[in-house]
Amino acid sequence: MVRTRFRGEAMASSVLVLLAVVPIAVVFLLLVVMELPAKLAMLVAYLATAGLALTVWGLDIPIVAGATVSGLITALTLLFIIFGAILVLETVQESGAVRAIRRGFTDLSPDRRVQAIIIAWLFGSMIEGASGFGTPAAIAAPLLVAIGFPAMAAVLAALIIQSTPVSFGAVGTPMLVGVATGLSNSDDVVQSIAPMTLSDYVLDIAAHVALVHMLVGFVIPLLMVGMMTRFFGANRSFREGFAVWKFALFAGLAFTLPYFIVGWFLGPEFPSLVGGMIGLLIVIPAAKRGFLMPKDVFEFPKRAGWNEHWYGTLDAADAKEAEAGSSPGARDISLVRAWSPYVVIALLLVATRIIEPVKAWLVSPAATLAFEDLFGSGITARAQLLYSPGAILILTSLIAVFIYRMSWVSYGRAVSASAKTMIKAAPPLLLAVPMVQVFLNTGRGPLESMPLVLAGGVSDAVGGAWPLFAPVIGAMGAFIAGSNTVSNMMFSLFQFSAAENIGLGAAGAMIVVTLQAIGGAAGNMICVHNVVAASAVVGLNDREGEIIRMTLIPMAYYVVQGGLIGMALIHGGIWPIIAIAWLAVVLFLMWSNKGRQPAGAPATLAAK
Repeated sequence: MVRTRFRGEAMASSVLVLLAVVPIAVVFLLLVVMELPAKLAMLVAYLATAGLALTVWGLDIPIVAGATVSGLITALTLLFIIFGAILVLETVQESGAVRAIRRGFTDLSPDRRVQAIIIAWLFGSMIEGASGFGTPAAIAAPLLVAIGFPAMAAVLAALIIQSTPVSFGAVGTPMLVGVATGLSNSDDVVQSIAPMTLSDYVLDIAAHVALVHMLVGFVIPLLMVGMMTRFFGANRSFREGFAVWKFALFAGLAFTLPYFIVGWFLGPEFPSLVGGMIGLLIVIPAAKRGFLMPKDVFEFPKRAGWNEHWYGTLDAADAKEAEAGSSPGARDISLVRAWSPYVVIALLLVATRIIEPVKAWLVSPAATLAFEDLFGSGITARAQLLYSPGAILILTSLIAVFIYRMSWVSYGRAVSASAKTMIKAAPPLLLAVPMVQVFLNTGRGPLESMPLVLAGGVSDAVGGAWPLFAPVIGAMGAFIAGSNTVSNMMFSLFQFSAAENIGLGAAGAMIVVTLQAIGGAAGNMICVHNVVAASAVVGLNDREGEIIRMTLIPMAYYVVQGGLIGMALIHGGIWPIIAIAWLAVVLFLMWSNKGRQPAGAPATLAAK
């Protein structure tokens, strides 16, 4: 009788795990495999999640309704950021300043690989350190389009760098809020780590996160340019991207080494911010001097040879039209003036996140829209619009009017174009975020939440090999929730407990929680929120599944390599060799893809 009951409980648990995976499976099948538009895929996923929440998970209707409205409010705050990001670029284009920016990059290097490394990897990482929440992709992607990148290539580059800097984005929020909150409600954690305090334990986790990210992420610029040439070069070859390997690895280390030093010795607030700044200060002068530059220059095919899927409504053609501008002085804008709005954005983001009195006012109750206890569900939604990067982006666009001496008629055209693009982005986000909130709030019923059920199922299946799979759980959390911070809040305690259950102790559990944060950062490359938002700012609609399929490649490298390095830190032995071998295999497989030269296709490499 006991054995029968045990088998019945095990079967019920397995069924619950299978049901918990349904929302993720629906999104993956419809969006990635079947390539349906995100708005349709997310509608079906929302209905499936809400149906499971009401039936199997036993949630009351007010809880599902409250979670849905909370998601809608969050989606509107994301659209606020998207609108601001588009408005900045439209303002730059209307002024004609984009011509000076393009000329500046051509003078620095006409090589698209070098341009992507500087804008997406270094500038994007610095913005991530200041702001987070998808802002780097929303700023970097349209800037790349403005200087002549295909919209889809720009989105891919901007999303791939949403990995290494993410754990210390928004001045360390994923660590200081995500991990700290996730571990703070457990007496078991406090007892296990004693006499160390929880705050010191979180600092140790952050230091190890910086270490692992450095060891995994220094090759991300190389993978990024390899992906770019493989999918958007005329020869469809990873090898063309790898031809810039010296410069790419130099740029990778120029960011990750100071990033690691700051994270290890100073804490989690500034690794990405300082790493990005130092990286720019090192790499830009080096590029000007031709240091480690490739012998050949990579250029995309002529526009006539572009695949129709590469285009967004905001593409280089729009930029060319805007170059004429309506401002009489548009063609005389200097490089410093042209770039100044982006400097203003960086300064305002840093100031509002670091200067405590300013930050305290922006996040105060008086500046916060709060929707308490929605439908009596106990769920509260808040919107801090003044603290949002969207407010800074809109303010910067107004400042740019005076910097560029634009007419208000030109600015009005920028506002109108931005609003139209933002409205097109609204449907998938207004469905995706409510689905996520229902998924996360399923723990308010009699059962554990769907994310914890899924994580528990994986833990039971892999046993002592758990550190290898810990980053996968972190990535899954970010894919679902659209946030490394939320992923860490959901799973940090679970990861700690899973590590202790297999006998790793507090020290081993610290590494496993580290791997949670690593995976949560990597998951940002494929999370629907970021993909939809980055696509929206360049007007690339209904291509989300295709983009996720591409970003799955670097994401898979990241979580596997993170798990292997975690095993090396915990067990030593042969694991460091396996980690090095995995990196070598990934690079070799990509390099060995020689690509092809389509008949009649324009060459992508030209001699300097």
